[in-house]
Amino acid sequence: MKKTIDSILTPIKKHRSLRILLPTLAIVGWFIIAGIGGPTFGKLSSVSTNDQSSFLPASAQSTKVQKLQSQFQDSKSIPAIIVIESDNKITSQQLGDYSQLIKSVGAVEGVQRPTGNQPVVVGPIPSEDGMAVQFIVPISDTENVAKIVANIRTAVSDNTPAGQKAYVAGPAGLSADLVKAFGGIDGVLLLVALGVVFFILLIVYRSIALPFLVLLNSIFALCASILVIFTMAKGGWIELNGQSQGILSILVIGAATDYSLLLVARYKEALEHIESKWVAMWRALKVSFEPIAASAATVILALLCLLFSDLNSNRSLGPIAATGIAFSFVATLTFLPALLIIFGRGSFWPLRPKYYPQIQQKNSKNNTDISPLWRKVGILIGTHPRATWIISLLILLVGSMGVLQLQATGVAQTDLILSKSQAVDGQKILAKHFSAAIGTPMVVIVDEANTNAIVASLKTIAGVSSAVPYTGTIVRPGSPAAAPKIVNSKVLINVTISVTQADSAEAEAVVKQARESLPSIDPTVLVGGATAIAFDTNQTATADLYRIIPIVLVVILIVLIALLRSIVAPLVLIGSVAVSYTAAIGISALVFNHLFHFPGADASVPLFGFIFLVALGVDYNIFLMSRVREETRKIGTRAGIIRGLGKTGGVITSAGIILAATFAALGIIPILFLAQIAFIVAFGVLLDAILVRSLLVPALNYDIGKSIWWPSSLWRNGKE
Repeated sequence: MKKTIDSILTPIKKHRSLRILLPTLAIVGWFIIAGIGGPTFGKLSSVSTNDQSSFLPASAQSTKVQKLQSQFQDSKSIPAIIVIESDNKITSQQLGDYSQLIKSVGAVEGVQRPTGNQPVVVGPIPSEDGMAVQFIVPISDTENVAKIVANIRTAVSDNTPAGQKAYVAGPAGLSADLVKAFGGIDGVLLLVALGVVFFILLIVYRSIALPFLVLLNSIFALCASILVIFTMAKGGWIELNGQSQGILSILVIGAATDYSLLLVARYKEALEHIESKWVAMWRALKVSFEPIAASAATVILALLCLLFSDLNSNRSLGPIAATGIAFSFVATLTFLPALLIIFGRGSFWPLRPKYYPQIQQKNSKNNTDISPLWRKVGILIGTHPRATWIISLLILLVGSMGVLQLQATGVAQTDLILSKSQAVDGQKILAKHFSAAIGTPMVVIVDEANTNAIVASLKTIAGVSSAVPYTGTIVRPGSPAAAPKIVNSKVLINVTISVTQADSAEAEAVVKQARESLPSIDPTVLVGGATAIAFDTNQTATADLYRIIPIVLVVILIVLIALLRSIVAPLVLIGSVAVSYTAAIGISALVFNHLFHFPGADASVPLFGFIFLVALGVDYNIFLMSRVREETRKIGTRAGIIRGLGKTGGVITSAGIILAATFAALGIIPILFLAQIAFIVAFGVLLDAILVRSLLVPALNYDIGKSIWWPSSLWRNGKE
């Protein structure tokens, strides 16, 4: 790779006009890209969806049911459930007082219009205890659910009798509150992340200009990424959602900043013994290109392994995040160098690096050019290598024991929102007075001839309160039975689950039992609906975890072998990040359960945590070991390990702190999944940067000696 860089940069080095022209063209080109991509940022929500059913593969039963369901129901409306709780029992006379509320809600733009004698708003439906009533409101304009729900809530609030409290819940209410919770992704999240990174960069560099240059590089990389991703989402090539949108911003800012730190460190180092800023950049690019390229390739390939996922949400995140990493890499090796060349030593003002022509490799062996802190760490490793890595490993293994407490079996949708939510509160009131699943029934599709037998079997399943064939009209409780609607010899049965919420573990157990028992009556039976969607999502996510983890480990191992020209060192690195991952997950599980008191975790959390922590954790080991390999050629393996650690210690620790702080910014979005990923990755990155890369890896490699380079020439001909 270095020869390739040489062949590109040598002609440029010789021609002064090219030194001016190329940086100028690079800067102008990136400003054009940012000018086009920047405004696209606000348009991402228009091509984004947070519908859980769209995440499932076509092979899932719930997906098949959803497609067949559309043949039974001409309307593709989504129901909003209005629930009103009273301080006293609601009398029959008071039920008539809701006529104005029904009229006002029915008049809201976007609510389904009546056809014939079919009512728009179904209700009031009183609870058995007489303390609450509910209404079912079908929303036909599914593109503007959040706005319509807001208008319904206003109409309900204006017409709720005194002494009663109303909530708009159900699928539409929850969807609206999810949109609101994700609302900060377009602006607040980005501003918080950039502010945190800028503050840390000021402390790290103690420079005014450099933080702006590094952040500008990150922002431009993000703009380019968004432009491409918007195009892919609009063309229907990928499925974009709020989770992947938030992760994209954080990942690009963090990765671009990490790559920038490595390049800037090598540039500053070069400026101390090279007078020309262009030649210094040429030298910095030569030595930093390979580790940055290997790092980017590792993360990109790890992310693209998500294409093996059966969940559309996971599979789409792969190319989305990989696109962000690719532009982070390209921007850091084109746009940032151009900026640094233009500003030269002024980039580091007021602490400009001074030119000392006498500084050569004479300080390599005594390490007097390494900071006192990292010199002490090097002395510790050189003096007690085995004790250092054994103690570090034991700490990680103790932390890993908490993995057994991770409750990653999925959570109810009402637990996803961490902020105040009227839909969540309303769902609790529904669960208190009604069957909480009445607005989102389980759906069973059977052959016409088996309808009665399936209905009878469903009623014997614990947790099923009713099973009613769909007749083509909204059936109110207690209404006389009508003839089922038949489509292609199939009948749709709406099943109400009486246990807690529609997507709870108890409700999912009902789906599981139905799928196990009903095929003996009708082999073609399909069980779907909201509960089945949640069940299928959790099952698919768990299967993805066991399928993708081995693939990612093999891919990363191959990249490391290609970079280090060794087999032993890559195995050490893979093992270190794997145990670091389990420790991060274990400690996170303890924090989630006993400190934050989270109700559980999404089934995709362990997989996402693995992808980010392993890929990003390997990044820091790549930065370290590529420098160790460079130093080993000059002064031997063990001395090279100490010097490589000392020269990269400050840079990698700073990069880890910045990346951790960037991911921690995800915590401002009040979504359980993002809050958990924010903590896992932030904590895990710090664990990698401070313990694994600083102590475990260098101490273990030091203990092994030059055998870490087996079977390369460094093993055969190098010094211990």
